[in-house]
Amino acid sequence: MNIHQHYEQQLDTDAVISRVQQHYPDGAGLYQLAPLDQLHIGGIKASERLLRHLDPSRHMQVLDIGAGAGGLMRQAATLGIRMIGLDITHDLNRLNQGLNNCFSEPVGNVILTGDAHHLPFADSSIDLVLFQHSFLNMPDDRQVLRECRRVLKPGGQLIMHEVVLGPNAGAMRFPVPWAEDARHSHLLSQQVLAARLQEAGFGSIEIEDWSDDALAWRRRQLNKEQAGTPAKAPLSPALVLGKRFKAMGENLVLNLENGAIRVVEVTALR
Repeated sequence: MNIHQHYEQQLDTDAVISRVQQHYPDGAGLYQLAPLDQLHIGGIKASERLLRHLDPSRHMQVLDIGAGAGGLMRQAATLGIRMIGLDITHDLNRLNQGLNNCFSEPVGNVILTGDAHHLPFADSSIDLVLFQHSFLNMPDDRQVLRECRRVLKPGGQLIMHEVVLGPNAGAMRFPVPWAEDARHSHLLSQQVLAARLQEAGFGSIEIEDWSDDALAWRRRQLNKEQAGTPAKAPLSPALVLGKRFKAMGENLVLNLENGAIRVVEVTALR
């Protein structure tokens, strides 16, 4: 199975968009769409924390690699930041565009289907590159980082909100949202990730551990999911990830609790 098949196999884009339109005919807001488009650990609040690095007056060309359903892009748009979204999974890009049309505010983001290993951008053309729970799907991380450095302008910034291997990586439980099994999970340790960035020519590398907040958030989400109340929200991650999501959500908590994974923010300069 290719990585795009992992995300497409249980996704019916047209049905999801119809459901959003049915429940939010006047347009859905960030929090209403979050169960569909903020599938990373930490949700909207983690995206808000990540976006504090962006300045619309300086970051005119921002590339979101692995943009998925586009939650980070729409959240950035409400702050006056226009992004280019790139994802290898075409159906997720269709979902991203469809949710733009369902959003309560106008969004003019560019959405491209493409491969992060071969970025379709000119040298030194991008001000800032973002990864949010997408670098973990990159099989050739060295090539991806070389491409990021190539397209970034001198002094440009790379920012990541990513999952990394923890001290007890051998205890990893699958499936998780980004992979059915170890074949599509390309996690690096924090130390190896820092070394890869340095090797690719990045400097001023800083890594901040968000794991405690990530675990607290994921536990709260799991409690909501397990409650199964009749008044539960009309949108759910299961609309994107399918019936697998229940096991994925439970495994995220276990993997954070047992130290198989950590959640970090990474910043680096070209």
